[in-house]
Formats: sequence, structure tokens, C-alpha cells
Amino acid sequence: MQITLLKGKLHMASVTQAELWYDGSCAIDKDLVELAGLREFEKIDIYNVDNGERFHTYVILAEAGSRTISMNGAAARRVQVGDRVIIAAYGQMGEAEADSFKPKLVYLNQDNSVERSTNTIPMQKN
Repeated sequence: MQITLLKGKLHMASVTQAELWYDGSCAIDKDLVELAGLREFEKIDIYNVDNGERFHTYVILAEAGSRTISMNGAAARRVQVGDRVIIAAYGQMGEAEADSFKPKLVYLNQDNSVERSTNTIPMQKN
């Protein structure tokens, strides 16, 4: 059996650009892509914390160190510059691999600098 798990995410990224007439995609700072274990052209889910929109697109690379998060094409209609988003990618694996798999979780500040990175999420308490 195959199971789908969170592979990597950029948590609370700030949208820096929205380019309607650019190829549909999400341009992400190359350093952030690598830190979260993402790949160029990989399918990603975007969860807009500010307006509740949820949509799919794919990764394209933005200049390393630029802190760019640009929603392009139709995705540009789902955000406003400054919105906070969660960018997530998922992977499929067998149950044995899933037992030891650790995702790459990157938490960002409002300026898209890295606050911290980890591979666990604390258990939610009441």
C-alpha cells in the first residue's frame, strides 16, 4: 500500500508578487526551495491563511537569497501581495518508508527570512 505524507512545507510565507500575465506557477527563492526539500516543477498546494483560498500550482525558481514568493498566472487571482501562505508538497511512499520518514518544515518570518526549520510538529494540546 502507498501512503501520501507531507514531504516539505514553507509555513507562513509572505507573498511578495502576484504576476497575472506570467506563466502559471509559484516562483520561490531557490534557497527556500532547497531548504524545504522541494523541486523545480513539483506540484504544490497553496493555503492562503488570509483569505482561506486553497489551490494547486507548481514550483519555479526565483533568485537565491531574494526571499521571493510570487504567485503567477491564475494563482495571482487567489492572493494579494503581503498575504501569508503555507506552501506544501506531498510524497507517496510505502508504509515501511513512511515509518521513518521526516518532512522538511521551514517556518518563515514576515520578510520570508527563516525563523526555524524542523522535521516535527508538536502535539496539539487542548
